[in-house]
Amino acid sequence: MASSGPTDKLEADVEIKASPEQFHDMFANKPHHVHHACNDKIQGCDLHEGEWGKVGTIIIWSYMHDGKLKKAKQVIEAVDPNKNLIIFRVIEGDLMEEYKSFLVSIQVSPKSEGSGSVVHWTLEYEKLHQGIDHPHTMLQFVKDVSNGIDAHLTKPN
Repeated sequence: MASSGPTDKLEADVEIKASPEQFHDMFANKPHHVHHACNDKIQGCDLHEGEWGKVGTIIIWSYMHDGKLKKAKQVIEAVDPNKNLIIFRVIEGDLMEEYKSFLVSIQVSPKSEGSGSVVHWTLEYEKLHQGIDHPHTMLQFVKDVSNGIDAHLTKPN
């Protein structure tokens, strides 16, 4: 699953009931609403600089991971509404204690059959040294967040 170059990669697909547009919109334009969907994992998301959904915007996530409250400052590197794609680069925070670089890509596609979508997560990272684990728990974390957002987006009013 991980490549042998200086940057490693973990990927996961999560099937959801929500449309690609709904899910993408949550991360691109309303990440500050994500904590409503999964407040056990995400405590908040604050706009630090720029505007929601725009390349170059800096946001700060507060989240619970591996039993600890953590922070991640991220810059939006790419947004493609046509492909329901958004890419975040972590520039400060807890992940930077173990990784030289950490990139999170979220792309949502319609399922090939039936309704719903597939959220494709890619974590691309470079470890500070070989003694550091691959972020498998972070991959599980984003899968859990996907399911929380999906439940939130698809619950009856």
